[in-house]
Amino acid sequence: MRLFRCDNCGNAVYFENRSCVSCGFRLAFVPEALAVHTVQLDADGKRWRRLDQQQFVYRFCANEKWDLCNWMVPAESQEDYCVACRHNGLVPDPATENGLRRWRRIADAQRLLFYSFLRWDLPRPTRAEDPEGGLLFDLKDDEILPDGSCQPVLIGHDEGHIVIRTAEADDPTREQQRAMMNEPYRTLLGHFRHECGHFIWNRMVRDAGKLDSFRAVFGDERADYGEALDKHYKEGPPPLWGETFISYYATTHPWEDFAECFAHVLHIVDSLETAHIYGIALAPPSHSELRAHAAFDPYTILDFDQIAEVWIPLSVALNSIHHSMGERDLYPFILTPAIQAKLKYVHGLLTRQV
Repeated sequence: MRLFRCDNCGNAVYFENRSCVSCGFRLAFVPEALAVHTVQLDADGKRWRRLDQQQFVYRFCANEKWDLCNWMVPAESQEDYCVACRHNGLVPDPATENGLRRWRRIADAQRLLFYSFLRWDLPRPTRAEDPEGGLLFDLKDDEILPDGSCQPVLIGHDEGHIVIRTAEADDPTREQQRAMMNEPYRTLLGHFRHECGHFIWNRMVRDAGKLDSFRAVFGDERADYGEALDKHYKEGPPPLWGETFISYYATTHPWEDFAECFAHVLHIVDSLETAHIYGIALAPPSHSELRAHAAFDPYTILDFDQIAEVWIPLSVALNSIHHSMGERDLYPFILTPAIQAKLKYVHGLLTRQV
């Protein structure tokens, strides 16, 4: 994620900022510009203009009224919601404190997801544009059964329809689930990226006629998914699975392997963009294998090997810093040559090289 500057005073501002802490001007993310800009009310008191380019006129996303979204919509657009929020179906009740708090945390992760989609111009039709396979998010609360017990919502994907469990916006719930599943890592953003990996597979592999190249890397997705899932939970992963799979869950089925790799490509590239914008470089004495410099914008790089060459030592350094704070690894994954080949395929797909 990039850093931005206030168009009024030049102070550094961040993707999540609603106003400049230095001069107090209102900030908004403008999807067409892929940037956070300083905005001010137009003379009509309803529309907004960018300070740097007065000819562009906008409205805030309709979810701005709940302080959920600071993204803009062109004033002439017929859409009430921004390019991220218009994909929402069911949402938490913003009239309740619990619902609004959870929705805000989920919305933060959702906008980070869409930033990557916009950078690569990935397919993102709404349900209105594609009723059978458009991207739709239902943010669902757990069901309280008549006996008072709780029926947790299952996170999942079905032909563009993605369900996100709102309870996982609460750290204790999400951490409990992570521990129960024996996962090294679990975040709301990770859920969005993984489930959207299935959507991208539909659009950019299956529907694009690229099944042969996919099978050559990930295996045959025609294997029965239900049987594969049962086997995974009954027998566990195959021996030495870490040599060829990015995660335990990736071993389940080629669909899950692809979705996990898609999520990790987004993790890696967006984190490297942050490292790049901060000018991070590693030069440990007597450890040349750990030297790296994030001297490029990874969203513009076509060679995934170049990305991995910087990411691997950077992730080692980040993990070491976390250890010094008594925390778990920030990136608890090992990129073997076989795993890098899968990530390279996904990256090639996103950059239209496959």
